Amino acid sequence: MAGPEKTGATQDMRVPPVWGNVPQRNKNFTGREELLAALREGIASQVTAVVPQPHALHGLGGVGKTLTAVEYIYRYRHTYDVVWWIPSDQPFMVKTALADLAPHLGLPPAAVSGIEDAAKEVLDALRRGEPYDKWLLVFDNADQPEDLLDSIPRDSGHVLITSRNHRWESLFDAVPVDVFRREESVEFLTKRVRGAISAEDAGRLAEQLGDLPLALEQAGALLFERGMSASEYLEQLADRTSQLLSQGRPAEYPVPMTAAWSVSVANLSESLPEAVDLLRICAFFGSEPIPREAIGKAPPGLRPEVAGLISDPIRLGRAVGELGRYALARLDIPARTIQVHRLVQKLVQDELSPEEREQIQHEVHLLLAAYNAGDPDDDTSWPKYGDLLGHLAPAKVADCPTREVRAFAIRMLRYLFSSGDYHSAQILAADFIDRWSVESGPQHRDVIEVQLAQTNTLRELGSYEEASALNAEILTASEKVLGSDHDITLLALRGSAADLRAVGDFRTALDRDREALRRYEDKYGPDDAGTLRAVNNLALDYGLISDYAQARELHHRSFMGWKQQESRTVMASMLNALNGLARAVRLAGDYSEACDLGDDAYAIGLDALGAEHNWTLRTGKDLSIALRRYGELERAEEMAVQVQDRCTRLFGLDSPDTLAAAMCLSNLWRTVGRLDEATGLVADSAARYTKVFSADHPFSLACLSNLAVLRRVQGNPQEARKLNERALAGLEARLGRDHHYSLTVAVNLASDLAELGELDAACRLGEGTLRRLHRLFGADHPLTLTGTANLSTDLIAVGQTERGEELVEQTRAGYQRTVGLNHPDAEVFLEGRHLDADFDPPPI
Repeated sequence: MAGPEKTGATQDMRVPPVWGNVPQRNKNFTGREELLAALREGIASQVTAVVPQPHALHGLGGVGKTLTAVEYIYRYRHTYDVVWWIPSDQPFMVKTALADLAPHLGLPPAAVSGIEDAAKEVLDALRRGEPYDKWLLVFDNADQPEDLLDSIPRDSGHVLITSRNHRWESLFDAVPVDVFRREESVEFLTKRVRGAISAEDAGRLAEQLGDLPLALEQAGALLFERGMSASEYLEQLADRTSQLLSQGRPAEYPVPMTAAWSVSVANLSESLPEAVDLLRICAFFGSEPIPREAIGKAPPGLRPEVAGLISDPIRLGRAVGELGRYALARLDIPARTIQVHRLVQKLVQDELSPEEREQIQHEVHLLLAAYNAGDPDDDTSWPKYGDLLGHLAPAKVADCPTREVRAFAIRMLRYLFSSGDYHSAQILAADFIDRWSVESGPQHRDVIEVQLAQTNTLRELGSYEEASALNAEILTASEKVLGSDHDITLLALRGSAADLRAVGDFRTALDRDREALRRYEDKYGPDDAGTLRAVNNLALDYGLISDYAQARELHHRSFMGWKQQESRTVMASMLNALNGLARAVRLAGDYSEACDLGDDAYAIGLDALGAEHNWTLRTGKDLSIALRRYGELERAEEMAVQVQDRCTRLFGLDSPDTLAAAMCLSNLWRTVGRLDEATGLVADSAARYTKVFSADHPFSLACLSNLAVLRRVQGNPQEARKLNERALAGLEARLGRDHHYSLTVAVNLASDLAELGELDAACRLGEGTLRRLHRLFGADHPLTLTGTANLSTDLIAVGQTERGEELVEQTRAGYQRTVGLNHPDAEVFLEGRHLDADFDPPPI
């Protein structure tokens, strides 16, 4: 329904700089001039408003709400810099469509930041009007307002909503869309049939069709394609209407629409019966565009007539064309999609018997499962998966027990997880679990596999306790049902180690990961992707128990294994291993090598994953720590500020990644003397750690020592002592006294005692700590040198000059062998001042 542009002004036909997902204009658009004028006046009159009000087009199905919105776009596109179409009948599709807009606004794409974060960034950019303040978003087929309100920006641009739900009237400026006025119907039919119908006959047709635009479109298409006269059509229409009225129809279906549809289908059955078969298949997809590729391959299980049609590209192409010519489907030739109006879909479904509906719906399931969208972990495959997302719920994929269909559903979950749409992944996984548990039992393999996907999502969202409880159930069920060496069991075993790390039980996690690695190596050998991930996880465990030599060896093995695999999907895993290697090297005390490895890892992250991918940000955070330790404070601060800002913006304040970045920045600020800023940041982050993990988690306790250092430096050694004593007691109980974290706190506590004048106690604590450091790390480790330097100062202060001077020489020689006497730590030592030790939380 697209006609002359009667706007009263010369039209600018340019396409805006950003133009996405907008349906093709209907060349037969007619009328609606008053409606379009009212809509434009309402939108344009709010240009100067502080908060422009969204507008809603609402009305019954088939009255042309979507086509009117499309016509508005084409008429007024010259007034916008951004026009973006958002299918909205399923809420989780809205974020996907918003995320697709990100790169056009100069923002990281969803492949980098994930769908949730990309959508959030888009909304923020639109609200700010940066880089464009003249934008139009169209939310098509919106249903419940509460599902979408958080996704509707209201600042510098315009929002248009189409909906059958009258509740939008009470929220926004609403423009009702009714059936055509009679003169509009006549104009439309005479134009659609291209002059082959008189105004009088057009009026008679319009009266019988209730002036419903969709019914008129189908009638006009039939008259034009079949060369049928108005009288012949009216006769068939009367017969169909009588049958319908005698049968009784649901109120949802307008009788004129149903009758017009019945006439079209009857005539299509005569001209090309197999096109009706195709229409019935399309009726059980969603109302969003169906990729032609999704109906281009005939998997086993289809009826012979359907399989024959789909397998023959010539016959299939003709059937698709007939549906378009009869106005029973909308074809987008460039995009290679076919779309059937939701009202037509319901009419088609309603004409079928329950057995036929079940059969055809299952055929749609098989077609979806056979569609090769690629690897869901590969971001280049995500657009294809996104095109299928809107068909999952309408096709009732969750109800199908067939293995290959469930495998397709699980691939969709992997796509959502990999693309960062954790919220949608949670919703779909919960639905699959509920339905499949009823159908197949709670311990069926498919149920267990989806539960496993759910645990991964929960961990990403920081819901560690819930993830742990669910994963424990999965592991027990999987070992019982599938066996100890099944892939799902092995994944659950690895997941259980991650859950143990999340609660701070590092040694049990190590034992669990040792067992997982053994099973992977026994089943798949040393070079399998699962084995390499198990190796990397075990490396994390060794790092968390202070065995950095073993962590370094394992991270190196994992990195080299990933490096030998030529696949885009392994880049995050390879970066993870390389950054783990750089971190292990840094924690072992080799700051120069850690910087070199970190620079290399960060460059890989930027190139392969983008600046705002979570693994790139983790790599940047670790590089900043290495640079600070090495003494390159200016570059370290630049990196720390950048990472912390991006993590806060992308993940929120309570994300473990954000908290680790905040600790990194606060330690840097303390080092360069920005004490007040450092104190505020570390105090806030330390409090948040207790919410994300627990108050007695090793990370939460170790972070208290960072705060304690600042309290002492700012003149409150008594408060520092209390914090460090509390941290040391907790860490000793959880990890033992010979752990890196415990010894870090002990070094700082000795400094508190010295500052308070309790030098004998400081020396006793310092001597015991130094012995433990020598056993754990050796004489030249940076923390050992810090403990040696501080103890030498305290011993000299209490009169143990000989022992003190001996330690001074040991420290001097140690710094000369490692970082040099010009290093900031060495300079503090040479000035006779105490060195501070701090903690940077690693990933788990």
